[in-house]
Amino acid sequence: MDKASIDGWGSGLLGVIIFSGSLPATRVAVGGFSPLFLTSARALIAALLGAALLAVLRQPWPKRDDVVSLTITALGVVIGFPLLTALALQHITSAHSIVFIGLLPLATAVFGVLRGGERPKPLFWLFSCIGSATVGAFALSNDGSASLTGDLLMVAAIIVCGLGYAEGAALSRRLGGWQVISWALVLSLPVVLLMTILTLPPSWDGIGIPAWLGLGYVSVFSMLVGFVFWYRGLALGGIASVGQLQLLQPFFGLALAGLLLHEQVPWTMVAATCLVVGCVVFARRFA
Repeated sequence: MDKASIDGWGSGLLGVIIFSGSLPATRVAVGGFSPLFLTSARALIAALLGAALLAVLRQPWPKRDDVVSLTITALGVVIGFPLLTALALQHITSAHSIVFIGLLPLATAVFGVLRGGERPKPLFWLFSCIGSATVGAFALSNDGSASLTGDLLMVAAIIVCGLGYAEGAALSRRLGGWQVISWALVLSLPVVLLMTILTLPPSWDGIGIPAWLGLGYVSVFSMLVGFVFWYRGLALGGIASVGQLQLLQPFFGLALAGLLLHEQVPWTMVAATCLVVGCVVFARRFA
């Protein structure tokens, strides 16, 4: 494995660790904010930060040919995924959503083929499917909640997110990871600003500190910082192969719960994690 690939996997792993707190934070935030306001406010905050970075570091404007890709990226990861997951998490728990996060590496790999021009080997798809099935089975075994509305919303969220990941990663090869997410956020700024104004809460009195902390996390880390590392990782290490690291995201969340919240970590989690790590390793080999 060359240095660029190693750097890509390291950067992608850091992005996954940051993203692992996104759904729980969203679940907390929708307890105080409406899904529409949460979606627009988190994007607005991140867009202002991204615009400041672009201005301070004097980044050149993207080329006209890049606007379409930036639009697709923005629709997928700035608006589509946050909105659909926020709506879904009104019907299902964050734990139940792990089932669908387990499908995200497959969606990313498929769009990596369609939009990024990658051609993984057949064995890559085998290990990718095994890893996704393992994550899904583990999640289902630990959460019996279900909602057709919530499930359909999560399926839609995974599809648009996979497209946004692949499109942004392909563009990152030319513009750079943090530049892509920053320009995608800036491009969406007029829309999210209007949405934020139209969906302002009628009163701020009943909104607790946890909801504010959730909004802060998804705005700064989930919408900007995480993507800086994630898009860099996908661009350097390959969309399909590095995308398999997302299979570890649910287990990072459970591990954090055990360390920070002192929740019991079952042996099945350790076994499933070992199997998923093996699938990631072999998927990387045949990507």
